[in-house]
Amino acid sequence: MPLLLVEDDRELAHGLSSSLAQSDYVTDVVHDGLGAIDACKHTAYDLVILDLGLPDMDGLEVLRHLRKAGLVAPVLILTARLDLDDRVSGLDAGADDYLAKPFDLPELEARLRALLRRGAPIEARVQFSDIVFEPVTRQASVRGKDLGLTAAEASVLNLLLRRPGRVVSKSQFVEAIYDHADDKNPAMIEVFVSRLRRKLADAGSQTLIRALRGLGYRLEDASHA
Repeated sequence: MPLLLVEDDRELAHGLSSSLAQSDYVTDVVHDGLGAIDACKHTAYDLVILDLGLPDMDGLEVLRHLRKAGLVAPVLILTARLDLDDRVSGLDAGADDYLAKPFDLPELEARLRALLRRGAPIEARVQFSDIVFEPVTRQASVRGKDLGLTAAEASVLNLLLRRPGRVVSKSQFVEAIYDHADDKNPAMIEVFVSRLRRKLADAGSQTLIRALRGLGYRLEDASHA
C-alpha cells in the first residue's frame, strides 16, 4: 500500500522511509507542500504523513488543498503544535490524527495501522430527512446544496446520521473522532455541533440536532414533529 511522507527534514524523512520499508510499507517522500500536492495528483495514496513545518507552505494549507482536491485517504500530522486551538484547526482542515515530535517509531506504526484499518471500508451514502451524506468524499448536502463541512463537522454528522432518533453521547463522538487518549477533549464536540447546526439552519434544513442535558445529542426531523 503506497504512503506519502511530506517532511522537509531530509535526514528524518530518509530514516522514516527506510524504517517503514522494513515493515513492508511503500513510501514516497517529498520535502515541501507543492511536492505533496503534485504527488497526490498522480498517485492514489492509502495514507499521508504530513509535517506542518514545511518551507513553502503551512502544512494545514497543504492539507486543505488536498482535501478540496478530493483526497479521501487518512492524514497523520507530525507536529510540535499540540494545543487545543491547533488541534481544532487541524481537524477542521481534514487531519485524522496527530503525532508530536519527537516520537518513537513503534508509536508511529501503531497509529498508521489504526488509521489504515479505519479508512479501509467504503461506506454507502446515508440519507436522513433532507440531508444526503457521502462518507467517501465527506460531503453533505441539503436538497442539493453543499453544506461545506469541515472534516470534524462531517465526522459528527456521520455519527448522528447512523443513529437517527437515538442519543449519541459526547464520549461516543470523542471515540469516533479521536484515536488517542491525549487528544480527547469533549469540549470540542460542542464547538463542532454548534457549527453544524448553523450550517444546517443556513441551508434551510428541516433536520435538528437536539441536545439532551447530561446525555448527548439526537438527530430529529422537524417536519415530522
